[in-house]
Order: sequence, then C-alpha cells, then structure tokens
Amino acid sequence: MNSDITWTVKPFEQLTPHELYAILQLRNEVFVVEQECVYQDADNKDFSCHHLCAWDNGKLAAYARLVPPGLSYGDMSIGRVITSPHTRGTGLGKTLIAEAIRGCHNLYGPAPIRISAQLYLQRFYSGFGFEVTSDVYMEDNIPHIEMLLQHA
Repeated sequence: MNSDITWTVKPFEQLTPHELYAILQLRNEVFVVEQECVYQDADNKDFSCHHLCAWDNGKLAAYARLVPPGLSYGDMSIGRVITSPHTRGTGLGKTLIAEAIRGCHNLYGPAPIRISAQLYLQRFYSGFGFEVTSDVYMEDNIPHIEMLLQHA
C-alpha cells in the first residue's frame, strides 16, 4: 500500500464537487457495476453523514460513510464501505475500518456502532469486534447480516 495515503473526514456540505464525484463514481463502479446490483445509491442519507476518504495521490482509494445515530439505526453506523479495485489486497480495507470506527467515536461519542454487512465479510468485521445480531437477510440480492460493535 502506498504510504502517501491522505485521510479526510468531511460533512456533505464541505465536500468539493471533485470529491463528491469521485465518491459517487467509486460507489457506482463497485456496488452497481462490479456487484451487479441495480439500486438507488443516492438515498438522501449522504446529506446528514460524514464522509471518510482515503486519497492516494489525488485518487480515491477507499471510502466509508459515517452515519449518525437515528439515521439508519438507533445506533451510529458505518456504511458504503468500499476500497478501489486497484487497492485491494494491500491492507487498506482494514485501515479503512479502523479509521471509520475512530471517526464515528470522534464525531458521535463512545457508543455502539451497528452495521449491515455482506455475509461473506462476517469474519473480516468480527476481527474488529463486531458481533452478529441478526439472521441472514437479502439486500439487493446479496446475503447480509446485522452486526454490532459494543466496545472499541
């Protein structure tokens, strides 16, 4: 992984047009095209969230949406977790989750974090202390589970 990664956390209204375009482009590249999910990515939650970005020489390498309590769940949440296909296998995904957890706690306090995880990533998120709190359910034709991080 390139050591030139720059991390930013911004509320929606502070994103530049370039940053917003890069976020939407990466989310569409992976979630819609690569994962073949036709769904409405622009769900009106972005306006109320903070946006965690990993920039590698001006190119978006990874992203997560930091969701305040009460918007998706009663608890704060991390969503739209994504790494660029060009950075996979570098460890950036692990750094992204660690930064997202830290970012949520910095923004919203030391409270539990609830996520909707793709089932195949259960072990990945368990490595950060997330525990399964639901049965498997389908979301956009992909098996998901709800997970909760009680303690950071």
